[in-house]
Amino acid sequence: MAATATAAPAVRTAPRGRAARIMLRTLQVVLGVFFAVASGVPKLIAHPTAVESFDKLGWGAPGMYTIGALELLGGVALLLPLLSSLAATAFIGLMVGAFIVTVTAFSGENAATPLVLIVPLAWIAWARREETTKLVTRLRA
Repeated sequence: MAATATAAPAVRTAPRGRAARIMLRTLQVVLGVFFAVASGVPKLIAHPTAVESFDKLGWGAPGMYTIGALELLGGVALLLPLLSSLAATAFIGLMVGAFIVTVTAFSGENAATPLVLIVPLAWIAWARREETTKLVTRLRA
């Protein structure tokens, strides 16, 4: 008697409804543009407010350019299906750090912003987690 292998059902992690998929993709685009353009570019072009903030932290230009590059690259990665979950997860870490910095170095001014951003980033990371599995599989091959 031959043994029959039963294939495990495919796990679908992305939202099932059309409206939910559109909302998720729209959120990825909005956050991707926000992080790349509104947050990353001012640091990369040394906008005076960014320079002032990073000087106050004592991180100077190297810290400002590093964070700006991470935000620009992460914003682009949010738009790429294969990298979206990984980018959202990395941004969650960055937002935790931003929260800590705003509370400790800037007396809590605008501290709610990174916390608010964690919620949609967590949804993207969770909904697109299958993409991270695909990425790991490709990297191991």
